Amino acid sequence: MNGLILKIIALSTMIIDHYGAIFQPSEMAFRMIGRLAFPIYCFLLVEGFLHTRNIKKYALRLFAFALLSEIPFDYAFYRGLNWGHQNIFFTLFIGLVAMYFIERKDVQESASPLIAIGAAAAATFLATDYSFIGIIYILVFYYSKNLPAVRRMSLVAGIFFLTNLVSTGWIQQYSLLSLPILLTYNSKPGPKIKPLQYAFYWAYPLHLFIFAVIKGNITF
Repeated sequence: MNGLILKIIALSTMIIDHYGAIFQPSEMAFRMIGRLAFPIYCFLLVEGFLHTRNIKKYALRLFAFALLSEIPFDYAFYRGLNWGHQNIFFTLFIGLVAMYFIERKDVQESASPLIAIGAAAAATFLATDYSFIGIIYILVFYYSKNLPAVRRMSLVAGIFFLTNLVSTGWIQQYSLLSLPILLTYNSKPGPKIKPLQYAFYWAYPLHLFIFAVIKGNITF
């Protein structure tokens, strides 16, 4: 399957996850399904980084939507402004910046682990969604980019499992179910339609805003 189909799967499972978290927090089925979303987004972030023509424009877009999404995120999950947890766009932005500095020709290879640790520390300090775990997810896809697909996903599965085991609850192990889906990726982005590409970005703050309104956390 191509990148567009992966985006649709990631977006659909993310919305299901957020629906469960906001409206039916005791029903774990929604959260299990939702665990597919973030690994796919991490994979697509790495693909975007490797193939984008303008990394700075890509980073600026992520950062802009991180800022734009923060108020809907806060109101959907916390019923008001909350500086204790930042939305997932911040995590993706930090991961992208880390890959950018790791790839720079004027940065010594020995500095790569320090950049990775710095990115994980930044995500933890800023309390971004998935925190340092999100950075691990992103960078394991990045560092394994040149491996054959099966070997790559096997390595990712092992690191995901260990990371989830020591850092999160049992439900995060369902993230491993995203890897067979990623194995079907054909390295093609799918149709490049600008409005559609931006629709995937806008879908994040918009669905959170709609959920916050339905929940009664935002009133007019």
